[in-house]
Amino acid sequence: MPYNKKYLPLILGTAIAAGIFIGGKLNFTDSPDRLFSTNSKKDKLNRLIDYIDYDYVDDVNTDSIVDVTVNGILENLDPHSVYIPKEDMERVTENMKGDFVGIGVSFYPYKDSIAVIRPIENGPSAKVGIKGGDRILIADGDTLYGDKLLDNDMVKKLKGPINTKVKLKVFRKGEPKLLEFTVKRSNIPIKSVDAAYMLTDKLGYIKVNRFAETTYKEFKKALNKLKAQGATEIALDLRDNPGGFLGIAEQMVDEFLEDDKLILFTKNKRGSIDKSFATSKGVFEKGKVYVLINENSASASEIVAGALQDNDKGLIVGRRSYGKGLVQREMDLGDGSAVRLTVSRYYTPTGRSIQRPYKNGNKDYYDEYFARLDSGELLDPDKIEVADSLKFTTPGGKIVYGGGGIIPDVFVPIDNSMQNETLTYLQRRGFIAYFVFEELEHDRKKYDGISRSEFIDHFDIGDDLVFAFQDYLNVRTDSEVTFVAYHTEVKQYLKATLADQLYGEGTFEEIFNQRDIMIDEVIKLSDGE
Repeated sequence: MPYNKKYLPLILGTAIAAGIFIGGKLNFTDSPDRLFSTNSKKDKLNRLIDYIDYDYVDDVNTDSIVDVTVNGILENLDPHSVYIPKEDMERVTENMKGDFVGIGVSFYPYKDSIAVIRPIENGPSAKVGIKGGDRILIADGDTLYGDKLLDNDMVKKLKGPINTKVKLKVFRKGEPKLLEFTVKRSNIPIKSVDAAYMLTDKLGYIKVNRFAETTYKEFKKALNKLKAQGATEIALDLRDNPGGFLGIAEQMVDEFLEDDKLILFTKNKRGSIDKSFATSKGVFEKGKVYVLINENSASASEIVAGALQDNDKGLIVGRRSYGKGLVQREMDLGDGSAVRLTVSRYYTPTGRSIQRPYKNGNKDYYDEYFARLDSGELLDPDKIEVADSLKFTTPGGKIVYGGGGIIPDVFVPIDNSMQNETLTYLQRRGFIAYFVFEELEHDRKKYDGISRSEFIDHFDIGDDLVFAFQDYLNVRTDSEVTFVAYHTEVKQYLKATLADQLYGEGTFEEIFNQRDIMIDEVIKLSDGE
């Protein structure tokens, strides 16, 4: 419903009611009986809402007003207390749970059908023979193609209860008729460890994109694999990792810290302190660790970096992190929606809070990246503003600062060539991935004899492909794009994306990292240069 001043009293009243309701769901020291006890204020608000529902002259969707109002309430608290509408809950829950039930394909809603990019390795679709480039046209007799079919409708027809079967009819280029497959749905991982491989004979690399329920298991598996391959040092890449579950970060830190070392502590509004310590289960306590961070490394990423830095374990490499030191708890609101409310602050072992100020409002808070860019901080560590009042000292005598992110031990400036705004935009909007998919459609078989390692080490992207991508963009964006200034960088993006669609399993990162100046810096540090 469009905003109208005449509804302001209604919105304010509903806001207060929503606030009371949210408060009642929290696990505070007040008992539920006390929180929900009858009093004149709550009675008045309940009566007002009922009065509006039954007698207001126009039809009013009080549910939608409550949604808007809850957002308004949370925006006045802190930037990280957020409302999750019920229509978004499934997606958000799946992402943090780390898996979902499905048929196990990576796909595009391409033109008017579902095009398989590749089946997930060892997944149910791969086991029955579905291949990259296949078009899934029919599922249990329902069509999955057509201009009017929404993406969500396509996905829903492929999902279902675990261990149930779905009959698919698939178009495959070169086959005279549709192919039929019966696929048994199973749990499909949403991976949070993007890549794990050896950078040198002794230095392993692990890229973690978030801290979900399954992240620790994925991380531990990767760590054990690299140890078996001879890794005595680990580069843990947390760049652009927005965080996630605090407990998962604690488990990961525990693999590197000796017994009884403080990992972090949290403090709530009543001053109650909860401390977390390392246990005896760590498998990499003797190894060296480099943690890679940047301006988009937040929350749980900063817990890992801060815990290791404050315990003088390894080196933090990169640029100042995001600066989120608040802890949220998710509370169900009873109608399928939820709120993630900030319930405490966390502190690194030396006692510093790395939360950025947010007193100037959410817009300024989220625009700080541009302030850092304008100040020159992303290119020069001397431009990082620190406060002597927030100075702390680690047990080893290192000076560290609170008040706005983790400042790295070794600074690496932003690489404007590989983080070119145009290329980043094209990748995020899917232009590169769609172009590569269409190129594979022309002749997918020419890659059949090329192994994963051969492709990574020896395959070259020709100039003709760069020019073809340029033409592709000029047609689809109605613009004059030219890659003269960053021809080599475009080749890197194209090769990494092509590898990802052909092989998956971390190939994008392994290729993209070959020209990464932060990776180069870590290798130099490892070699003692």
